[in-house]
Amino acid sequence: MSTVNDTVETLSSGNGARHIDPQELEFQRMKTAIHEELVESLDLSMLGEISEPQLRQEIQRLAEELCRHRRKSLADIDQRRMLDELVSEVFGLGPLEPLMADDAVSDILVNGAHEVYVERYGLLELTNVIFADDQHLMRIIQRIVSRVGRRIDETSPTVDARLADGSRVHAVVPPLALGGPKLSIRRFGKGMLKIENLIGNGTLTPQMADFLTAAVRARISFLISGGTGAGKTTLLDALSAFIPHDERLVTIEDAAELILMHPHVVRLETRNANTEGEGEVNQRELVRNSLRMRPDRILVGEVRGAEALDMLQAMNTGHEGALTTIHANDTRDALQRLEMMVAMTGYALPIDVVRQYICAGIKLVVHVSRLKGGARRVTRISEIVGSDGGAYQLKDVFGFEQTGLDKRNAAVGHFYATGHVPQCSSRLAAAGADLPEALFEEADIALDQQPERGIEQPENGGDV
Repeated sequence: MSTVNDTVETLSSGNGARHIDPQELEFQRMKTAIHEELVESLDLSMLGEISEPQLRQEIQRLAEELCRHRRKSLADIDQRRMLDELVSEVFGLGPLEPLMADDAVSDILVNGAHEVYVERYGLLELTNVIFADDQHLMRIIQRIVSRVGRRIDETSPTVDARLADGSRVHAVVPPLALGGPKLSIRRFGKGMLKIENLIGNGTLTPQMADFLTAAVRARISFLISGGTGAGKTTLLDALSAFIPHDERLVTIEDAAELILMHPHVVRLETRNANTEGEGEVNQRELVRNSLRMRPDRILVGEVRGAEALDMLQAMNTGHEGALTTIHANDTRDALQRLEMMVAMTGYALPIDVVRQYICAGIKLVVHVSRLKGGARRVTRISEIVGSDGGAYQLKDVFGFEQTGLDKRNAAVGHFYATGHVPQCSSRLAAAGADLPEALFEEADIALDQQPERGIEQPENGGDV
């Protein structure tokens, strides 16, 4: 068993030298040694014959027995914690289990065996969680990917997977990852935020919410754009609550995240190729298949490839009211990215034809941003009013302007209405949502109080 000096170990990281608690490092190294003995002691022939609760009891018994044999070396170590973490080593994510149990954690970012960051409420912070070494971290990664029938090694050094709770996992190992394996876990939110929650935490204003919910009811198709972790999926979840309950929804996602409070939902999820490179089912195939399932609405968790053309075809052939998210820097950039995705189909469509197709299918683009300090805000709602000479004509309806930073170095600002009355207002009225023109009058919109951060998950973070 490895030992450490009484002095604190110093390790280099991307942010400079980092000090590691020698007692914690010794704990992790001792745990890995006991774990190896525990695995060797298991009767593998019985694994297929007993239930998981029985297996857990057997693991607990073996762990207690091995710890008793090491009483002297474990004298200065929390033996209760050792037993709990040994079980986590076998069934869970080892040192990461406490972070997985923390509902405030939205992302877990493992930069190396001795460097683990988390995101809480939009802010990154370094934790005191460490692994014994790279082999220890690699074993946890291997366990995650093996559960979904994937592999990761030098010949296949990257993998995307999903945990049982829906959390998304991405891992990269050498030779692509320099300095040891890297692991990223995007937590899956347990609770669904309602539109009232998003108004309450300052993500958008009541005026914005009235307009967007009316657009959803009136079957107006729109994109939700933004960067990673900006709040796209959370906003899509919240708005889906306003889809009439007599409609049939089909959702298409790479990793199932949407939590729709709707009685009639058909959920489809892509599948990666197996170890032989076969069996892949991508989003484009699922979009095509969804059209044969009599959907009233199609919700694509995130459009990112050639499925964009099939989605636009659906929008232009009677499947109105589609909602989807897209990674982009602003509303105009979202449309340009959509053009690029249509080009990925391989069809040589003239750009003005593609733009007319987009204008006919999509009426609104809603952009969400994560600002400095962790706040999420709907920073722009734009209407596509047409195309002029092939170029998009966009009219902003609402927006958010950042005016500075507060004493906590967090972004502050105000919402505003531009004064543009959307062309789709008549369609909203026909659908029973006759919004007053005063809703769109040009004005700065002040919140009753400026919250410290937007889009918070009450039980767990997620992509938001």
